[in-house]
Amino acid sequence: MALTLTTDERTELERRVRSLKIRSEDARRARVILMLANGDSYSTIEATVPCFRDYINRWRRRFLADRIDGLQPRYKGQPPTVLTPAMEARVLEKTRQAPPDGSTHWSTRKLGRVLKIHHNLVAKAWQRAGLQPHRFERYMQSDDPDFEPKAADVIGLYVNPPDHAAVFAVDEKTAIQALDRLDPVLPLSPGRAERHGFEYYRHGTLSLFAALNTQSGEVLGQTVARHTSAAFVEFLDNIVASQPKRREIHVIADNLSTHKTQAVRTFLLEHPNVHLHFTPTYSSWLNQVFEDRAKRAGARHFHVRRRPGSQDSSIHPSLQQSPEADPLGLSQPGASN
Repeated sequence: MALTLTTDERTELERRVRSLKIRSEDARRARVILMLANGDSYSTIEATVPCFRDYINRWRRRFLADRIDGLQPRYKGQPPTVLTPAMEARVLEKTRQAPPDGSTHWSTRKLGRVLKIHHNLVAKAWQRAGLQPHRFERYMQSDDPDFEPKAADVIGLYVNPPDHAAVFAVDEKTAIQALDRLDPVLPLSPGRAERHGFEYYRHGTLSLFAALNTQSGEVLGQTVARHTSAAFVEFLDNIVASQPKRREIHVIADNLSTHKTQAVRTFLLEHPNVHLHFTPTYSSWLNQVFEDRAKRAGARHFHVRRRPGSQDSSIHPSLQQSPEADPLGLSQPGASN
């Protein structure tokens, strides 16, 4: 028995069949109802749409019961899962526990399977809490029993230095490769970076001393052939020479053995205006020169030259810095930004 349609119902069903903007399934149901209204047989509808007889009967019954509204799908899909505060607390608590399979950390999918939630919810909870289980950082705990007095002494020199005194943060960089390019270095030019030849000559290694004036930002530097106590004393002498006579000088350094030799103690006796302040053990991060970019500026451009007349460039005393530039940005005020 053919279905009977009103004019408005037929117009709406024909609009759905022609529309290119609605879901194809909606157009398919409208086509079935129109063909039933036109008196087409089930066999014709099955071959034209195509579909099964059960499909035709289902939507025929629903149309007869609710007319156009009956063609709306009854299954709306799974309701959206919301990351509730309780669920987020479960995710964060489980994240801080070790995975049961012995792996080092959780992944979103692994934790999602354990908690029986979607892995995107785990990722969202981690993002909100700033958790990144795949990352870790190292730290070094100081075992210095006098950590607090030493740290307070160093920090006090930074935030409240003595009047009319200079404060220097000193450190060393050892085992710097002293390489000399065999081909000329092509300078920086518009649209082109500085270019170095591929081949180089090894001159052994150098050590760099750097002293940051914490008040002016000036960086004093010196390269030496070997990192020894005598070289450190010579660098202290250069620091003293850079300041007016009898000016109080406070030097912050780490606990390296070369800083505590008899030669250093003798130097301090001969220069009573120089005072050494040691950072606590495993606490070199208190030394401000670590944060100063001038200590590292241009280090990748560092290369050395043979002194004229030298026969063996691998001998350290024959090394000198390239005359074209001051590669480490030393002795330039304001280098610390």
